[in-house]
Amino acid sequence: GVRDVLFLYEENRCSMTYMYEYPEYLKIKLPKKTARRYPAYELYLYGEGNYAEENKNLLLTGIPVLFLPGNAGSYKQVRSLGSIALRKAEDVDFKYHFNFFSVNFNEELVALYGGSLQRQTKFVHECIKVILKLYRDGEFAPTSVAIVGHSMGGLVARALLTLKNFKPELINLLITQATPHVAPVMPLDRYLTDFYTAVNNHWILKAQDLRNLTTLSVAGGFRDYQVRSGLAFLPRLSQHDSALSVVSSAVPRAWASTDHLSIVWCKELILATIRALFDLIDENTRQITEDPKKRMSVLNHHFVRHPAKIFEENPEVFTELTGIFMWITVKASKWTYSVYNDSDGKYFTFPLASHRKSYSHVYCENSMLDTNSWIYGCMNSNLSMCLEAMDLSWRAELLPTTKVVMLKLQDYPSLSHIVIQVPPAVGNKYTLGCEFFKENSRTVQLPVTHLFSFGLSSSKILLNSTGLFYNVQLQHFNQIYQAFKIHIESHCQSLKERKSNVYRLHIPWSHEDSITVAKVPSLTEISAKLHTAQPQNDSRIPELNIYSSSDCQYEVKIKSYPYILVFQIIRFHASAFPVYIVSNILLAYGGQLNTLRSTGQCSDFSLELVRTAKPYKVEPLISVAVFLQGFNWFREIWESLSLPEVDAAVLSRQDAWFPLVSLILFLFGTGIAYWSGVFFSTSLRLFSSLWLTLLRPPVLQNDRLMTPRRLCGVLTLALVSWTTCGAFAVFLMYLQYFMCSYKPVHAFVTSVFYFQDSDHSKETSQKSSIYTVKPQSSMDSVPGATQPLSKSTTIADAVNSLKMHVTILNLFTWIVLLNLPSLIYWLKNLRYNVRLDPDPCRFTAIIIICILEIIMNSSTSAVKSSKLLKIAAKVPLPLSVAMLAFGRMRLYRVPHFVTFSLVLHVLCCVV
Repeated sequence: GVRDVLFLYEENRCSMTYMYEYPEYLKIKLPKKTARRYPAYELYLYGEGNYAEENKNLLLTGIPVLFLPGNAGSYKQVRSLGSIALRKAEDVDFKYHFNFFSVNFNEELVALYGGSLQRQTKFVHECIKVILKLYRDGEFAPTSVAIVGHSMGGLVARALLTLKNFKPELINLLITQATPHVAPVMPLDRYLTDFYTAVNNHWILKAQDLRNLTTLSVAGGFRDYQVRSGLAFLPRLSQHDSALSVVSSAVPRAWASTDHLSIVWCKELILATIRALFDLIDENTRQITEDPKKRMSVLNHHFVRHPAKIFEENPEVFTELTGIFMWITVKASKWTYSVYNDSDGKYFTFPLASHRKSYSHVYCENSMLDTNSWIYGCMNSNLSMCLEAMDLSWRAELLPTTKVVMLKLQDYPSLSHIVIQVPPAVGNKYTLGCEFFKENSRTVQLPVTHLFSFGLSSSKILLNSTGLFYNVQLQHFNQIYQAFKIHIESHCQSLKERKSNVYRLHIPWSHEDSITVAKVPSLTEISAKLHTAQPQNDSRIPELNIYSSSDCQYEVKIKSYPYILVFQIIRFHASAFPVYIVSNILLAYGGQLNTLRSTGQCSDFSLELVRTAKPYKVEPLISVAVFLQGFNWFREIWESLSLPEVDAAVLSRQDAWFPLVSLILFLFGTGIAYWSGVFFSTSLRLFSSLWLTLLRPPVLQNDRLMTPRRLCGVLTLALVSWTTCGAFAVFLMYLQYFMCSYKPVHAFVTSVFYFQDSDHSKETSQKSSIYTVKPQSSMDSVPGATQPLSKSTTIADAVNSLKMHVTILNLFTWIVLLNLPSLIYWLKNLRYNVRLDPDPCRFTAIIIICILEIIMNSSTSAVKSSKLLKIAAKVPLPLSVAMLAFGRMRLYRVPHFVTFSLVLHVLCCVV
């Protein structure tokens, strides 16, 4: 599954963008107050060659566009947009041009640490005010700024509208690239999730106030495994008439999936963006138009359905058919025509009166991919030619190898003829074709394979093509966990050269189509997976559109494979893996405590995991809670207890959840927890072996849980946590715990050596005696006690302590990993501020430091005699349930559950 996510996707079909002159980044001087408040952030103006030299005095006359980089992104990523916009401006002799600004966020890891998102948002607000001041003396001074945001930069742009003193009219166009709008990819701290909640709630509640802002979200498709496309779709409840979400594989003239970084430089996608920006210019103001309807028309033209014509705001419906062309009447229901070096133009007319009774649709295609009009509708029923006709070219759709028109005859009752224009083509070679057909004759239904078929069953259909178009409806294909392969095999009667076929997987409820171009004959494989599930109020069916050759046979076969289902689960729920892994470890930990209480011996982690990690102990309780939350009375009781909503219920509303997912994730968690336990146990064995070869252990001395020296160490780490970074203090404690994990090994080896020496002395002196040892707290029951011990008892206590420490080290490792992003962020910004503020784990770190300092010097002999052991052994199970219920979408809650369990362990050591 991981291999499928990371490697098995379509090849990169994007072209690289290049700069024709050396790129330069002019630093914009910010007000002193702003520079002092945000020392790590900067604002730049992009330029090249002479253009950069002319702008050094900052006398700007263009249209301002602000680029916001994302997580660990560079301000220099603006160069692809800026360079292509500059070339486009040169083509129009700088009648219009754009000034591209870019913000330097110091490559902060805002996708992993949310504490700086609000700071970035406020800095962008200041940048917008600075940018607009640069134009205030110009003839066509702008009053707003267009924003292009990559990844988390798009979310920061949306967050501008949540600022109290921000004026919404300062931005009228927002384009986001691979931005996770719905939820964070990894919800590692509450600042990140709170930021998302505030932004999305504002956009939903204030949707009416945002109608003047046009928003376009472009997702990367399946190549982007960092941000899945489902997260990049704007919330459905936001303003429908001024927001658009598309996947790059569906964007006309791009038709390519992009990874998370290539979406910034993909030439085909950047060209579509720049063309749209130039079409958005108002000739009167020389700025981006203030008309929201025009902005949406332009974006739909370039990013949804391109008619292979240059954008016109109000295209003329009727046009004159001029030119001395030959008029030819075609009465056949099917027609093809090849053009090669024709010096004479022609008009082919298709009378509709004879076809309306027999056919419902007409389909025409043209392989000449120019932007001229080519198909018209004539209303003169009695003439063999018409001078004025309706331009139907605006109904066309551009595909990679052809442009096509599909018309329903019933929708055009006033038309008497369809006219195809074939202009003179000197040196050009292309083909045209038209056919009339009944919809039901070209539409076939193919049910998709069942989810649990595991590749044992398949569905197929045979198309004996006599036409140019087929529509295969994929029945019951509406959920994100459905995934399968579509195999299309084409056979042709003759071996003559044919045009390439186009296969389009069309998802009607979202703009996430994928297009495949295949030679004929060939065997083509299409991966069918969804980015978003079908909305409840939508009954449309996904389709496979086959733009075919007329004398070829097509076999369409659908087959599912088990690993594809795993691919979807990993793609949609990989961020929940830590929750399930820690939940399994916690169950094994509780089982070890329970075994210690009942038998006096601590069982091995791997054996205890197999015994206790049962899904039926955890999952039914969560499913019952989700079911009951559907009732108002239960929801009222739940809310009165101030309990958060169960994550599974939220995921269900997002159509990203079904019961089998949780079971599979739990099994994944069990497997990963098992092998992590093996890893830690093996590591300690190797460490102890190395230590044993280097040093013979001394006799154990009396030791206590807390000494003045250890208390000083705890206070030092607590001070480090408070004054610098909590995650840093936790990491230091982790290193100390790992290095001190040899203590139970020390106890075990010391006992062996001690009793071996004792046995040798006994044989020599021929005396019988009972040996006593002053036990160390990591070996024996009560710190400081002295009692007679047998050889087997001492060794057993050391082994029990070793097993318990392996489990606790395993739990502690995941706490460190979940807090690691804030540590990396702190280290990266250390030169600007020694103290991480806000710190998501400062208080938790202090508690963890105190807990682990005690546990590190404790032993199972002290725990098993505690009165609280029974409670401590039973608590991990409800904590595991709570962790899966409330931690899947809030990973920062996981350390809290683990910490609570370890607090009880500490109490067992002292009570």
